[in-house]
Amino acid sequence: TASDREHERGPLGVRHALLVFVAPRSLFDRVEDTGAYGWALVTLLGLVMLIGYAEIQTGLIDRVVDQKTEKQLQQLEETQANLVDRLQLKDRMDAVHKAAVFDKTITRIGVVVLEPMYLLASFMLIASVLYAMAALTGRKPEYHTLMSICVYAGFIELAALVLQLGMMVYFKTTEIDTSLRALGPIGKFNPLAAIDPFRIWFWVLAAIGLTVTQQLSRRMAIATCTAMCVLAIG
Repeated sequence: TASDREHERGPLGVRHALLVFVAPRSLFDRVEDTGAYGWALVTLLGLVMLIGYAEIQTGLIDRVVDQKTEKQLQQLEETQANLVDRLQLKDRMDAVHKAAVFDKTITRIGVVVLEPMYLLASFMLIASVLYAMAALTGRKPEYHTLMSICVYAGFIELAALVLQLGMMVYFKTTEIDTSLRALGPIGKFNPLAAIDPFRIWFWVLAAIGLTVTQQLSRRMAIATCTAMCVLAIG
């Protein structure tokens, strides 16, 4: 029977996360309204923290902040050297150095702690909105099912972070993302900067998950995910 086959396949777990890249329908077909996604969520958040730690270890955060600090100090000397005495200039330069130390600390905390927290909060918010949409369409919403969809689709975000880290190391800067910004004009309005293929991929997977688990009809899933993707980009 179908239940026997499901039992033989085993519960959904971390080992199934790679299916989101190659066979998302097969993955979402295994989803049940249980907390089986828990270990996958813990693994995902843990890996995001490790990527943040790796970014710190590259020294790029310190390098970028130091470059900004040098520019600020140079501008300060050029504009204030003849307007204030040496003591005041030294105080202002010390303030710039202290601000740089604070900036480094906040950025480090951001990539290791705030990034995983933001990801988790995003999943919970998205699942809650989808829960409301399913209820409004007259279907029986299942919060754990919706969270499972978000968590496993979230491994696309992990792939984006890995690629972003690689580009940071290659270009030696943290001021880079996975959008299509580089394909547009530099220094001018660039609409391509708002288009992130990985974010679009996430919402495509979410629509597939909603359809396969029958939380929403195909048309409603596509419309809802398209609208939420546009809002996220905006």
